[in-house]
Amino acid sequence: MKYIPIAAALLLGACNTVPNNFNHDGSITNTMALIAQTEAHAPNSVPGEFEFLIKAADEIRGHVYLNTELDYRDRRSISITMSPSAVRDFVAKYNQSPKTALVNKQIRVTGEAQRVTIDFYSQGRRTDKYYFQTHIDVTELSQLTVLN
Repeated sequence: MKYIPIAAALLLGACNTVPNNFNHDGSITNTMALIAQTEAHAPNSVPGEFEFLIKAADEIRGHVYLNTELDYRDRRSISITMSPSAVRDFVAKYNQSPKTALVNKQIRVTGEAQRVTIDFYSQGRRTDKYYFQTHIDVTELSQLTVLN
């Protein structure tokens, strides 16, 4: 009986230490929370609005990859993939490439976050090794908003 108040205090205290993963508008801001959701829902996607600080970017064959970590292979990184048409629309609207314009910017992305398998290659051949990334595809510029 004397342990009930202690257990209740510990339980209530634990509830206060849970980080808030959502903005006031409902967008998800915690990358690890989103990664955990995509793992739990795999192979299905997690639709929503997401806010991220972009730390690195690259362009490969017309696609721009915006990453939430400096190393896109980092377990904590989420990659936002902009299609060539979304990249063209971004350049037309902002007169600069998203690869350079969005690094160190906070963005909001509307779309579906999904866990994808990335295969390792050796000498041009796929190996049996792989890892997972969380991707959000942006096919239309309206899916992306620059917040700062």
